[in-house]
Amino acid sequence: MLHTEVAVIGGGPAGMSAAIAAAKQGARVVLFERGLKLGGQLVKQTHRFFGSEHEYAGTRGIDIAVILQEMIEKNKLIEVKTDTTVLGIYQDGVITYEERYEYGRMTAEKVIITTGAAEKMLLFPNNDLPGVYGAGAVQTFMNQFGVKPGDKVLMVGAGNIGLIVSYQLVQAGVKIEAIIDAAPKVGGYLVHAAKLQRLGVPILTQTTIKEALGEEFITGAVIHEIDSNFAPIKGTERNVDIDTICLAVGLTPLSELLRHIGCELKHVPILGGYVPIKDQYMETSAKGIYVAGDVACIEEASAAMIEGSIAGVSAAMALGYVRDGEEARKHYIQELQGMRSGSVGEKIRQGLDQLCG
Repeated sequence: MLHTEVAVIGGGPAGMSAAIAAAKQGARVVLFERGLKLGGQLVKQTHRFFGSEHEYAGTRGIDIAVILQEMIEKNKLIEVKTDTTVLGIYQDGVITYEERYEYGRMTAEKVIITTGAAEKMLLFPNNDLPGVYGAGAVQTFMNQFGVKPGDKVLMVGAGNIGLIVSYQLVQAGVKIEAIIDAAPKVGGYLVHAAKLQRLGVPILTQTTIKEALGEEFITGAVIHEIDSNFAPIKGTERNVDIDTICLAVGLTPLSELLRHIGCELKHVPILGGYVPIKDQYMETSAKGIYVAGDVACIEEASAAMIEGSIAGVSAAMALGYVRDGEEARKHYIQELQGMRSGSVGEKIRQGLDQLCG
């Protein structure tokens, strides 16, 4: 039976930041990641981040992943277990995992869960045909393996992910026939939408997909307009000549381990679904269990990194490590509040109010 002071489950931006922050305070950390390398979604994000200098503004996600990786490699207090899937966390504190087909067990004094989220899908006829992908899968194809998913794409979803992936598709030489969204207005940053509109990409709001066309693979799609109650408007159906449908319709927190350990969850749709109740230090209702990133609240990677830092410092402080923890944690909390201020963070603030209310 192995033992560590802090176990971090998930090696994306939140998990990497949590491990770094905890180790900076002096805690011994084991970082679990089911993929072959650390980075999570950062390894496929080629766009430059917004925010302040502390949030890596102007730096591409792929480069942020390298920066965090190098910080982890230099810190001897952090042990990394890649190609490792955590299977469960039990009431007696035992973490079970599969590491390259070997079964292992570990105990930890504090656990930080940063498992991220999964893509949501849509129900429509023929949605199981080859050529229907989630936006994350499209990014993996293009940005990790250099493979175009198709030549003519219908993007479903005009949030930040849909807009960013659409722009990356255009850069790869793919034609975006249309971006459609059921909402009455674009949900992503207008700077992303404006870039696409200047390139001639149509963005159609209050529009959704009725069905995919094809027998063995995608050969087209039928889209139609909807009213304010999301009901179809008769006579607005039209065919779109495409070979690929990309779905960017939101994310769902991967909360299985939180349920396993008995954390109290609350359904808050604006935050992505069932999310854990937590305090300002990222500790859940299960004592010693912390969260950060999309598993706690669907938000930007910049926010995930700050949350991870808060969770890492908090876990280390709870173990008695107090190098500069209080000052560092206060700084991170203020930074997160600043990021969520203004109109951009309004939905997150509303969701957090519902979560705590």
